[in-house]
Amino acid sequence: MVAVSLHALLLACATLASAQVTKLDDAATAEAQKRDDTATRAFTSVQIKTSDGQCLFVDKLSGDFRENLTPIQVGACGSNAAAEGWDVITAGKHIATPGQALIVSSLTNACFNFDDRRKAGNQVLLFSCGGRADGGGDKTNSQAFAFTGSAGPLQLKPQNAAGKCLFVDAATKKLDIQACSNDATQMFTFGAAAAGGNTGGGGNGNGKGNGDGNSAGASSKSASSTSTSAASSAVVDPRASVPAANAGAVATPNGNIPTANPTTPVAVSGARGKLDPTAAAVANKRDGTAKRAFTGVSIKAPNGQCLFIDPTAGDFRQNLIPVSLVTCGGTPNEKWDVITEGIHNKKADLDGNSAKIPSALVVSSLVNGCISFDGRRPAGDNITLFSCGGRGDGEGKTDTGQLFPFIGQTSFALAPLNENNKTCAIPGKDNKGNVRIVSGPCPTNGAQLFSIFQ
Repeated sequence: MVAVSLHALLLACATLASAQVTKLDDAATAEAQKRDDTATRAFTSVQIKTSDGQCLFVDKLSGDFRENLTPIQVGACGSNAAAEGWDVITAGKHIATPGQALIVSSLTNACFNFDDRRKAGNQVLLFSCGGRADGGGDKTNSQAFAFTGSAGPLQLKPQNAAGKCLFVDAATKKLDIQACSNDATQMFTFGAAAAGGNTGGGGNGNGKGNGDGNSAGASSKSASSTSTSAASSAVVDPRASVPAANAGAVATPNGNIPTANPTTPVAVSGARGKLDPTAAAVANKRDGTAKRAFTGVSIKAPNGQCLFIDPTAGDFRQNLIPVSLVTCGGTPNEKWDVITEGIHNKKADLDGNSAKIPSALVVSSLVNGCISFDGRRPAGDNITLFSCGGRGDGEGKTDTGQLFPFIGQTSFALAPLNENNKTCAIPGKDNKGNVRIVSGPCPTNGAQLFSIFQ
């Protein structure tokens, strides 16, 4: 009898010990927690913030010997920098359900997991993706959470627990689960990049398609004359900084396309048939005051091709240029800036919900036009490069058809704010058969995600 009691005691001690360790089994951990490099990530290594501005983090040694059963803890942002990074995976080895995503620690590669077989208060933990402790699992609904592509604020609802939401337990400072409500403790936001990643800043936008504009139905507020005049002094003519030595061309199926911004009245495809360099310089000024999350980067579409523009494919002032898709080649035509705050991305210009959504402009580094959505234009030709601010003459302020939800991640949807997450840029063809980005309903399986790379 004593032996049985002693055996039970030893088992109990082993169970307690497995909840927190002083050292990991490196080989077993590597096997259990493999990173899925094939996965489609909506967010990569970003913070997840609570409604009161704290961050979720993980302690690698708070679980068992192979980083399973680690609690998801809450603390001041920045105090656990490397442990605050999270990936949101919409498609991969362990998830293939539209409208669902995995939430994965960028540090340990383990997944958010809800297991109602465990003791109450200890059911929401990180566990090997796929649901098997040794890493041999495939897919499990205990790790799938409802996800539409939004950065939030949003509730985290496990697929295997209808009507239940994760929440912050103030007493334990860990995530737990309860019936869904409108309580602030259930609201989370995918925030800035963690552990030295690329941060996106806090710029937002809504607003202005004033007259001669690009986007339909954009609401507006008057921007202050002070900020407008102050900013105008820092706007530069892009053509002044393009040396003649940079002139060149890239060969395409449609002929040679210039890789430098033309400074002479060359032929163009659109209105008037000839470039007006002066009008183009006024319409597409570079914003020298802007905050750039990325400068001169390439952007890869979901089909693996790169966004590309032909500076002569628009009208006389370089508006309405198609955003083509080509095999990535690193040419100047493929380079983009991501602007989180500036003359054409100001909170002061915003109304309604758009003012609350962190967002960015995607701007051609070559000609300084913005990727724009205009639902009034024909299908296949309603996403083009257009003067930032939404007015053809360059006098626009902030246009929601040019702003896309963005929190600093390197993979994101081009879902214009004026469409309320219903319309996304996706690879397609125009009525001439040219491969380019077009608009369509937003997918939920990762087919809407564009990726930034240097």
